[in-house]
Order: sequence, then C-alpha cells, then structure tokens
Amino acid sequence: MPKRYLKDFYWKDYALILVGLTIYAIGLIGFIKPGGIVTGGLTGIALLVEYATNGSIPLQYTYFLTNCALLFVALKVLGLKFMIKTIYGVVVLTFLLTICQTYITEPIVKNEPLLSGVIGGMMCGVGIGLVFSCNGSTGGTDIIVALINKYKNIAFGRGMLLCDFTIICCSYFIFYNYQTIIYGLIVMGVMTYSIDMVINGFRQSVQILIFSEKYDVIADAINTELHRGCTVLDGTGWYTKKPTKVVIVLAKRTEALEMFRLIKSIDEKAFISQSTVRGVYGEGFDKIRT
Repeated sequence: MPKRYLKDFYWKDYALILVGLTIYAIGLIGFIKPGGIVTGGLTGIALLVEYATNGSIPLQYTYFLTNCALLFVALKVLGLKFMIKTIYGVVVLTFLLTICQTYITEPIVKNEPLLSGVIGGMMCGVGIGLVFSCNGSTGGTDIIVALINKYKNIAFGRGMLLCDFTIICCSYFIFYNYQTIIYGLIVMGVMTYSIDMVINGFRQSVQILIFSEKYDVIADAINTELHRGCTVLDGTGWYTKKPTKVVIVLAKRTEALEMFRLIKSIDEKAFISQSTVRGVYGEGFDKIRT
C-alpha cells in the first residue's frame, strides 16, 4: 500500500498513545506510588530511586534522564524510524508524570495499599495496552530488551519478565520487607493481564476445520442456521489417498459450542479441529485495526 494512504492513521496512533499514557500516569502516581509499591520497567527503577532518596529525586527525572541515555544508544543501533514513537512516549510520559506529581498530592485510596496497587495495576495495564496497540512504547526496559534481542536470540517477553522481576525484588534493599515484593509481583500480574485483555482478550475468535463426507450439508447449515460464512477447500487424505473436502469456519469464541452441536447433529463421525486466533478482522467480526 502506498504510504500516502497510511498518513491518515498517524495522528490516531499518537492521540491514542496520549490517552494511554495519561491513564498510566494517573494509575502510577495516584494509586501505586502512595502504596509504596514498586512496578517493573524503568518507572520501577525511578520509583526505587525516589523511595531511596525520600523524594529528593522525583521519579520523572530519573525516568527521563535514563531514557535519554538509552535512546542515544538505541538510535545508533535501531534507527530513528524504529524509535520515533518511543521518543514521543518518553517525552509525553515525563510531562504527564510531572503534572500528576504536582496535582495528586494525597492517595486516592487511603490505608489500603494492596487495593490501591491493584487498581493502579489495572489502570497502568490498560494504559500500556493502548500504547502497545499502536506500536508505541514508554522506553526503558523495552529499549534494553530490544537491544539485547538484536544480538542475542532471547524472547522479548521472557527478557521483559526477567527485568521486571529483578527490579521488583530490588525493593527489598530499600524497605527490607518481603511484603513489598509480594505486592509488586501482584501488581505486575494485574498489569500483564490488563495489557493482554486490552490487546487481545476481547478479540479472541476460533478457527474450526471440519473434515466430513457431509461437508456440503454442514456448510449449508452453518450459512443458514448460524449465519456464518465458511470456505470449502480441496484436500487429500494421505493415508487413503482419496480426495476430501475441508470446511473452514472463523467464528467468535461464544459461537463455538453451538457450532459443535450443529456439526454433531449432522455427522457424529466428523473430524473437527479447533484453534484460537487472536483476532479476526472484516465483515461480521472486528473492524480492521487502525
């Protein structure tokens, strides 16, 4: 597709990243920080520095200066095109953290550190999920893992998990309290789940492959009774060396049970394969993500 057609979507990406970072900043400053909880990522390191200095070094300063150093290295290795949304995310989040630090001076949820942390984790997860859905980034450990991944065959998710776990465990050397580590890990779990739900959770669909001699009856029934489209492909049973037909159906997860019942009522000997797909876009499903 020519690039001129993609220009209309750029401003939407940056607007959505702004919304996501705003939610993230409020969750971090309004809920997580007052509970003395440490999160993963570079914001977690920045929180550790602020806790250790009793607030003398606000977290946004550590976050911004460390990111500047990382971005300087990453720009040479990964290139400007790859990093432009990360630079935008770092600058905007630094500004938002400063604003929130100025105006949110008291805990939003008082005397409930775990509850406050869970709410903050949900907000941070939703915010980061929106950023990730636009291929944005908040920098920090994302850059570190991306740099390592360029030269070493290390899974990105595993690298992020290891970094976050290490940062949270380091909170023990400030508070000397295992409870802080447990709270941090709970918040990290809530954030991870929230991110996944925003990006993938509500888009999960199923792909069903149906092998049956009554493929034509099944395909017609799927069209007329379930109002779902399907595709019939030609195949060959390699054991029997006989031609066969394969019916492919993409459906929403909630429709899977009804489809199985329909297939069973037509042909109890049908061979069925079901797999989960992260997203299906087009008529009858989600709109193409822009």
